[in-house]
Amino acid sequence: MILLAALGNTSRAEELTEEEAALQLHGFVSQGALWSTDNNFLANTERGSLEFAEAAIAVSKQLDSRLRIGFQLFARDLGPVGNYNAKFDWFSIDYRWRDWLGVRIGRNKLPYGLYNDSSDIDAAHSVVLLPQSVYSITSRDFLLAETGVELYGYKRLGDFGALDYRAYGGTIYLTLQGGPGITVQDVNVPWIAGARVMWETPLAGLRVGGSVLAGEIDADLTQANTPLNYELHDAQWITSLEYAVDPFLFAVEYGRGYTDTKVLQFPPGMNEAKATAEYGYALAAYRALPWLQPTLYYSMFIPNVDKRIGRESHRYDAAAALRFDITPSFLFKLEAHSMRGTAGLDPALNDGISPAGLANKWYLFLAKTTVYF
Repeated sequence: MILLAALGNTSRAEELTEEEAALQLHGFVSQGALWSTDNNFLANTERGSLEFAEAAIAVSKQLDSRLRIGFQLFARDLGPVGNYNAKFDWFSIDYRWRDWLGVRIGRNKLPYGLYNDSSDIDAAHSVVLLPQSVYSITSRDFLLAETGVELYGYKRLGDFGALDYRAYGGTIYLTLQGGPGITVQDVNVPWIAGARVMWETPLAGLRVGGSVLAGEIDADLTQANTPLNYELHDAQWITSLEYAVDPFLFAVEYGRGYTDTKVLQFPPGMNEAKATAEYGYALAAYRALPWLQPTLYYSMFIPNVDKRIGRESHRYDAAAALRFDITPSFLFKLEAHSMRGTAGLDPALNDGISPAGLANKWYLFLAKTTVYF
């Protein structure tokens, strides 16, 4: 109520110039290719796959100096995910009362880590795949944005730089696919909440900060004709550092996630499992030429820090990428990954073989082209 009163008492917003008031229209179309040795990842990649396509169109309009509305319509095909079904990535009503306080209402991008809220913009990154230990592309549909409300602000600190902060709460609408012998009846996310604070230090290009995210997922399903109620509580945090001074970019992130999963069985019986995941990466990029940007990164993902032994208990990823900016609106990327471990690989893509039975050392190669405006 205090916030609404403050918004209502502000003076009339300043008039916009013709350019500022114009409708903004942006979009992109991408087509990629994937190939891997030994294990299928994201799609049927052992035989090579072109099931790696994306298209989006974003529309926004500044109604006055404080009020903005916008949305993005997105479709993709990534192996078994997407199948070109168009959906709204995000949409929001954005009212910026002051630089240090604004509010967004709608389906807002999740500010988690350095790049989650820009992961839908291929032209913003030098790699095909952001480090999958933190920015899983298969989780994009439900981790890109939340439906609810967000408070945000930017506060200058004089000689001490500035703070960029965001806090949000709401829900996520998602669907879960069943598996052999498993039928999903209902999925619900009662709540999700989180925040990110980034400090833009006095050293130009250096920013550091942290993010937290927590939520709950409830699901009703049937397995082997037995009704089950699935309840998962999840909490995550990540620390972030980025140093970007032309022509260099360095980024390091490290975090942990805590899950508490309860499965209630009928007739009565309860199973509960807790796990702590560990994830992070280090990335370095260099703008060698106006049209060429090589990048290297190393990432790690451990689903349960108490179970580190075995190929299914970790995934280490050493990646090298080349970005070619052919024109100001046309780019092409090549990327190679050397993988060790199989944590998180999908048995459904690997003939039902569990991660413990897949090849420990394997390679992934990608190519992707994007046209954007």
